[in-house]
Amino acid sequence: MPVALLLRVFFWLWFGAALAAGHFLVLQRLPAFGVPLVISGLTALLLLAYFRLPSIRTWVDALDLRSLILVHLTRFVGVYFLILFQRGELPGAFALPAGIGDLIVATMALPVAFAPLDAGPRRRAIAIWNVAGLVDILLVVATAVRLNAADPTQLRIMTHLPLSLLPTFLVPLIIATHVIIYVRTVPAPTDA
Repeated sequence: MPVALLLRVFFWLWFGAALAAGHFLVLQRLPAFGVPLVISGLTALLLLAYFRLPSIRTWVDALDLRSLILVHLTRFVGVYFLILFQRGELPGAFALPAGIGDLIVATMALPVAFAPLDAGPRRRAIAIWNVAGLVDILLVVATAVRLNAADPTQLRIMTHLPLSLLPTFLVPLIIATHVIIYVRTVPAPTDA
């Protein structure tokens, strides 16, 4: 089976499992540290596949870097966080930094991907955007962990569809693509 087809099947099965987890409220039955373990485990699996399976790494590395950057347009979900905060359904301690940070990262993905820059400036722009985006998503996860540990009911809405897709599908994919973008944009060490 060609790698591209295998990856499509994998992602559709993973997405289906994430939908099922949301439908059956699986995240609600996990202890407070369960959701970060899900995010960490899924991210680790993606990165393990990238770093340890040469055919997958070759396929991913053949993708235009813009494709990996444009995955981050999904972070426009930050608008929904702000709407839920306005409705009183998400605490401001989570919704405001997560929503605003995601909107900034998603918005900046467009010029980073499409600005007509030479190779050097483009690489620097991607590197700056990538580090900022990774720090943002890690801070969002840390904030969610902290709030969930203090009072799990604060983020209960995140255990229902469609938001349950964030920890079970989108956040691991976002973190993994940040790592892959970093690996692809860091110059290889030169032999002395």
